Amino acid sequence: MESHGKVKVGIIGSQFQADIHAASLQIMPHEAEVVAVASPTPGNAAAFAKRFNIPRVFTDYREMLKERDIEMVSICAPNSLHAQMTKDIAAAGKHIICEKPLAMTIAEGEEMIAVAKRHGVLLMYGEELLFTPKYLKAKEMADAGAFGKIYLVKQSEKHFGPHSEWFWDINRSGGGAFMDLGCHGIAFSYWFLGRSPIASVYCQMGTHVHAQKTKAEDDCLCILEFANGATALIENSWARRGGMDDRIEVFGEAGVTYANLHMGNALATYSENGYGYAVEKAPTTKGWTYPVFEELWNYGTPQELTHFARCVRGKETPQSTGEDGLVVLHALYAGYASAGEGRKIAMPFQAPNAKKPIDLWLNGSAYRQAASR
Repeated sequence: MESHGKVKVGIIGSQFQADIHAASLQIMPHEAEVVAVASPTPGNAAAFAKRFNIPRVFTDYREMLKERDIEMVSICAPNSLHAQMTKDIAAAGKHIICEKPLAMTIAEGEEMIAVAKRHGVLLMYGEELLFTPKYLKAKEMADAGAFGKIYLVKQSEKHFGPHSEWFWDINRSGGGAFMDLGCHGIAFSYWFLGRSPIASVYCQMGTHVHAQKTKAEDDCLCILEFANGATALIENSWARRGGMDDRIEVFGEAGVTYANLHMGNALATYSENGYGYAVEKAPTTKGWTYPVFEELWNYGTPQELTHFARCVRGKETPQSTGEDGLVVLHALYAGYASAGEGRKIAMPFQAPNAKKPIDLWLNGSAYRQAASR
C-alpha cells in the first residue's frame, strides 16, 4: 500500500451517512479520495458512485476489501453489521472508520478494538461533534479558563426521526433515539470535560410519537455525573418536529457559552413557493424557514475525515478512537438500564453482553407500567 499521497478510501454503504462521507471528502480533497463504494442493494452503489464520480463499485464489501490500494474504509452501515465488518476490514490490513455507535454490544466493541490492534490498523470512531467548529471554539475557551470550573454541560440533538428504515428495527439498531443521538451527547460531554470518568447515569425514556414504527424510545433525557464533579444533561428526540435541532450550553463558575449549530448558520427566509433544501430533516420550505449554508463544514465531518486520513499517514494521533466508542457504549447500556429500572445507575455498570442496550429498557417495562398507574 502507498505511504504517501492521498489516502485511498472505500465506503461501505450508499445511504444518508455514506453521502455525508463522500461529500465531506470532496469538500476537503487534499488528504484523501474515495475510490470505491460497496452496497448490497441492487443499483444503489452504482447510483452513488455516479453521483460522486467514484470509479469502483461493489455489491459485496468483501470484494472491495481485496483492492490492494484501498487504505481506509468507512463503515456507514447498520449498527448490527459494524462488528463483522470491522473484523473483515482489519483482516484485510486496512484502517477503519466506524460510524457511531461503535457496536450493538460491549462484547462486540471489545472484540473490534482487539482485532484492530492484532492486525496493526487504526480503529477510528466517527464522532463529528469533536470537530464541529463552534463546539471546538467552546472547548478552546473552556480549556483556556474562560468559564472557570465547569459544573454543567448540556447537549441536545432532536429531530422527527431517522432517514433509513433500519433505525426503527431494534434488532438492527440496538436502540432508539438515545442509541442514535445520545451517543453524540455522551461522547461530546466526555471529551469536553477532559475525559473524566463517568460516575453515574440516569435516564428517562418514552415512545410518544412513533409507537407504530418501533419498540424503541423516541425521546430521552439523560443525566451523567462525572468523577470531576461536573454534570451533563443530554436531550435526544425523534419526536421533535421542524427539522434538526443541535445545540450545547456550558456553565462554569466564571462564565457561560451557548452554541446553536444551525440557527447561528442560517438565513431567516420567507417563501410562498418553497425551495430545494433548508436543513437536515426539515419537512417543508414554505413560509418562514431557516436554510443553513456550509452545513457539513458546520457539523465538522470534513474536518473529522481529513484528520483520520492524516492519522493513517502518521501525521496526527486519532482524537476519537474505538476506546472512546466503548466508553460511550458502556454509558448507553447504563442509560437504558436506568430508564428500565427507574433509578440512577452507578458506573462502571456490568451490562449483560448478550443483550442489546434496548433490551434493558424493554425488560424494565413492569416497573414503567407500575409507575404509570
